[in-house]
Formats: sequence, C-alpha cells, structure tokens
Amino acid sequence: MSSSPRRCAPARGSAPILAVILAATVVVGAAVLVPAAHAAAPGSYGIGTTPTEAEIAGWSIAVPPSGANLPPGHGSVSQGSDLFGTVCAVCHGAFGEGVADYPRLAGGVGSLATVAPAETVGSYWPYATTLFDFINRAMPFYAPHSLTPDQVYALTAFILNLNGIVPDGFVADAQTVPAVKMPNRDGFIWKDPRPLTHDTECMTKCVDPASLRITSTAKGDHLTPRTTGPVDDMKAKHP
Repeated sequence: MSSSPRRCAPARGSAPILAVILAATVVVGAAVLVPAAHAAAPGSYGIGTTPTEAEIAGWSIAVPPSGANLPPGHGSVSQGSDLFGTVCAVCHGAFGEGVADYPRLAGGVGSLATVAPAETVGSYWPYATTLFDFINRAMPFYAPHSLTPDQVYALTAFILNLNGIVPDGFVADAQTVPAVKMPNRDGFIWKDPRPLTHDTECMTKCVDPASLRITSTAKGDHLTPRTTGPVDDMKAKHP
C-alpha cells in the first residue's frame, strides 16, 4: 500500500466558486495597487478636492460696517413689507414683536439699562449692515440662503422702517445701508479699557509660596457632585 499523500479532488460545484474568489482577489489587488501619481499626498487622506476661487467666493459673504462685500441689488420698504408677511411673520410676528420664543425685532429703545432689556434691531444693533448680513446668511430660519439679494435688501429696508429708523420711501442698496445711523451706534465699547490683570510682576522681595494660605474653597457648595467625579478636598497631594 502506497504511503504517498493523495490529492483530494475538489468537491462538485466548487470550481465556479473558486474562480469567483480568485477573480475578486485580483480586482481587490488592482484597486489597492494604484499608480504613484494618483496616490494620496503624505499627511493627507486623499479625500475631497481643493476648493476653487469661485467656490470660496460663494461663501465669503460677511458684510462689515463699511458695507464692503454688499452685492448689487436694491429693495424698498413696501417690497419688504409684503415679503416679511410671507417668510418672516410666522416667527417674528407681523410687527416684529416676536412669536413665542422667537426674537423680537422692533421696539425696546431705551430699555437696555432696565431690568428687562429688549435687545432688538432698533434698540441694540449698532450697524444696519449687520441686519443685511444676518438675513442673507441665516434667514429665513427654515430655508437659509433661499433669498435673492433684492429680497434681502427689501427685508432690511422694512425692518429698519419698522423700527422708525428710515422713512417709508427708503430703498436699501449697497450705498444706503452702510449710511444708516443706528440708534445704539455709540452704545458699544469696542476696546475694553480694563487691564487684563491687576497683579504686578514680582522680581524682588517676592512672597514666600509657603506662606500662601487658601482662605475659601468650593467644598460644600455642591459644585462637583460625588456621583460624577472625585471631590477636591484642597489638601496637598503627595506622590
């Protein structure tokens, strides 16, 4: 009896399956072995593409107080009134009074120093260009970026008129909006005059760190619940 190993014959029907497996292996290998010219650059995942100048410009829509970057177009108070009733009043009310918890847009002048200040477009915002910018990038809430420049200008004109800032015949455009003087233009401190710290740098005769004492702690104020982490007992920790 021969002791040489015998070759097992493939089971019936296994040849087609084996062919499929081999073909899949070749396809996978071909997908992995891509030419060096198409390989991802070092330090990147090779996902996405570099945006074009036109694509970047499409998102560069910020409008500063100077009015730079305002698009061509115009809109009147009357045009804005009709549009406001269609796309804005559902949240902000027909007269900008605000519905439910949605922001109030009009009124509130003279309320900023009271216990219940109303920070509306008319009472709080320092620049009219901010109104155009906000509407253009984020409104209406349910469909941002759906308004044309003319429509945004019209809504800007109407809301300014709603606050008594511009007359009924006002037409908003790239020249007139930056020229609007808002009631609270001078109510902001643009540069904080307060120092970053009241301490002075110690170069000589410095306080001995060993003499420093903790005079108050947060212990007992329930600021760090025991169920969410260890409570600092403010005691020195020694390795």
